[in-house]
This record gives sequence, structure tokens and C-alpha cells, in this order.
Amino acid sequence: MDDLSEPRPKRRNAAPNIGELLAAYPSVGLVFQGGGALGAYQAGVFQALDEAGVEANWLSGVSIGAVNAAIIAGNRPGSRLDRLRAFWDTVSSRRIWSFTPEGDLFRRVRNQASSMMTMQAGLPGFFKPHAVSPWFQLPGASGATSFYDTAELEGTLNRLIDWEVLNDQKHRLSVGAVNVRTGNYRYFDSHIEELGPWHIMASGALPPAFPAVHIENEYYWDGGIVSNTPLQYLLEQEDVHDTLVFQVDLFSARGILPRNMADVLARHKDIMYSSRTRNNTDTFRRMHNMRLKLHQALLRVPPDALTEEDRLFLARMEDVPQINIIHLIYQQKVYESDAKDYEFSGTSMREHWDSGYQDTRKTLRHRQWLEKPPESIGMTVHDIHRDDPS
Repeated sequence: MDDLSEPRPKRRNAAPNIGELLAAYPSVGLVFQGGGALGAYQAGVFQALDEAGVEANWLSGVSIGAVNAAIIAGNRPGSRLDRLRAFWDTVSSRRIWSFTPEGDLFRRVRNQASSMMTMQAGLPGFFKPHAVSPWFQLPGASGATSFYDTAELEGTLNRLIDWEVLNDQKHRLSVGAVNVRTGNYRYFDSHIEELGPWHIMASGALPPAFPAVHIENEYYWDGGIVSNTPLQYLLEQEDVHDTLVFQVDLFSARGILPRNMADVLARHKDIMYSSRTRNNTDTFRRMHNMRLKLHQALLRVPPDALTEEDRLFLARMEDVPQINIIHLIYQQKVYESDAKDYEFSGTSMREHWDSGYQDTRKTLRHRQWLEKPPESIGMTVHDIHRDDPS
């Protein structure tokens, strides 16, 4: 008798295990852009990565990204998320008002009130305004070059970060700052020097709000003045291996056409602080891939026709790193304005955190994005807001 029952559906191949995919990379990087209050988005990204078992061995950050990266690098695995939450709960603990009616208009007004409170009163555990405006202080006075005092941030960092853990060489931390006197960019790197709270504070010393930080007889400001994305430093290291990078940006280079002056100010800030991230990664990818093609071409040349320079290049290219960048970018809410980076209300903090968490969970569902690129490609970049059709 014929079997008229329906055939059983073929079992789909199980998605690759994240741990197996990560095993192909000697280096997993977590790169945090600067962006003030928007940095809670990065904390949400970390939570999702932590829950998925993704652990970075190289963290790099600028400004608030340096603070987040330092808290992660300066704690043992079981404490990292709690310490991140403690920081964000502290700086967003000031209440605005008890109730906000629904609607974008009311939320915009509430956010404006919150940002004004930050400007007038500072933030708990972070900074407070000088008693006397810098405009009324004599040149050379301690408060003459900034509007706020950041001494409270040093105490917060010391409370939330174990500096012995941060400097134990098990993880690498690099934070970017700019020399006030020379204008040169510098990365403070835990694999090169011992880091402390002053290095993190230097990376976030954005003028004219915050004072420059004194390190080794020089003064440093926020690295975002020169470049708000520390990816380039990671990729330019000579000892870089096959690397998976989670690059977390807080300002998007893409956006809508402004409709009013508030939109103009917000869009201007996005373009200025996005630091042309996409262009930089695309340029590095083209250069990386051109080196690969040159390497392949030289392999086809008879050995006796190679110059000494050719042989040195071939030797350096024996182990060409394969780079895979997972790009996560915060997407601005319709009611947010140009003050979004200093609007530290608890409500906005939780929204930013959740956005980072949800974006990362969605990204990790694309397991094929985590696979190491073939040697013929060399470098790939994935972004859920550009690559995902859903």
C-alpha cells in the first residue's frame, strides 16, 4: 500500500554557535564612540553581548565611550554589568518631574527641561558648575578655562573600577585624547602604560565645559575634538590579528533633511561627531584589500624577479589579518534635539540602554555576519540599519 502520509519536512541546519564563530578570531574588539548621555546605548549593547557570551579582549573608547570601556575592562565578568548600571543610575538619578503626558511634544519639552537642569546644576557623580563663571576669573586661575568641575568623576571612577584588574594585561584598553598644547592625538593604552582615572577623564574632557587633564607634564582634552571614533587606532596596530570588531557609534552620519533650526543644530552635531565613520571604514577596507591583491600579484612573479622591497612586503603579508566589523549606530528619536548628548534623565537613559540592547540582539541573529571573511576579501562591514531588509 502506498504511504499517503505527508513527508516530514527536512530538518534545517542549526545556526552556528556564537562561541564557535568567535573561536576563529584571536582578537575581539569593542569600540565605543563619544556621545555623552547617549552612551547608555553602549551599555545596552554590552548587556546583549554579555548575555550571548561575547567577550571582547580589546576595548577602545573616546569620551563617554572611554568611561564605559574602562568600567568593563576594570571589573571581573560577574560585576561588569552591575557596575555599568551603577554608573548610569548615578548620573541620571536627578528627577525632572513626576509625570509627562504622552506625545512627542510633551516629551520634547521634558527633554529640554532635563538638559537645562544638566547645564545649570551638573550631574551627580560627574560634574558641577564652578561657583564663579570662568568669564569672571583671572587668567591662570583654576576655574578660568572651564564651566564645570569634574572632581566628582574621579571619585566615581575609583568607586566603580578596579584598576588592578584593568591593568592586569588580560584585556587591552585604549582611550583617545588630544594634547592641548600641540594638537596631536594620543591613545593611552594599558598594554603600553598603566592607566588610572586621569587617563579616562582626559579622554572625556570636552572644552569649554570641562577642564583639561594634566598627565606627564602635558594637558589633554576630549579625543572627540580630533576623531570621535577610535577604530583606526585598533586597526593600525602592527600586531593586529584576525579580528571581530563591534563598533558602537552614538551619532549617525545619515539623517533626515532638517525642517527647523532645532533640526539644523541636531543634524550639524550628528555630522560633526559621526567623524565620517563609514567613510573611514570604507577607506581602510579598500586599502586593506588592495594590499591583499598586491600580495597575490607578487606571488605570481618569478622569485628571481622580485626586489628586496617586494620580498619584505611578502614576508609581512604572510599572516594578513581578516577584519570583520559589526557596526551598531544609535538612531535618534523624533523628539530628541541637539541637546540629546547632555539630556541625562532616567527615562532617556533607559530608552537609550534598551535601544542598544535590542539592536545588538537583532544583529546577533545574523550569525553569518560573525563568520570570518575569506582571505580574498580581507575586510567586511555589517550594519543592521543598512544591511537588514526587515
